[in-house]
Amino acid sequence: MPKPPDDTRDVAKPLGFMVQSEARRMLSDAQIAGDPQRLADGWERRFIADGQRAEEMIRLYEELGFEVATDPIRPEDMDEDCEDCQLLAQLRFQLIYTRKKPTT
Repeated sequence: MPKPPDDTRDVAKPLGFMVQSEARRMLSDAQIAGDPQRLADGWERRFIADGQRAEEMIRLYEELGFEVATDPIRPEDMDEDCEDCQLLAQLRFQLIYTRKKPTT
């Protein structure tokens, strides 16, 4: 198989970093459990976000007609071997849940 031109390899380096970052983010999401009581109450675990992004997403989901709840990332929710997860807790990331509003 022929080698790609040098300029292609230069472009691929930053993309590789982005792919690795995304893989770590997804791994962290998978290693942080949702609150079993919230899930039992009909809440759907959406994603993890930092403070400002969480506020934006809360407003967006509310505008779409959802109820929104957030929980701080707690050590007991995490896989103890996940270093990235520990960082999420220290940086005050939040776990966002939504559910449809009850019809009246």
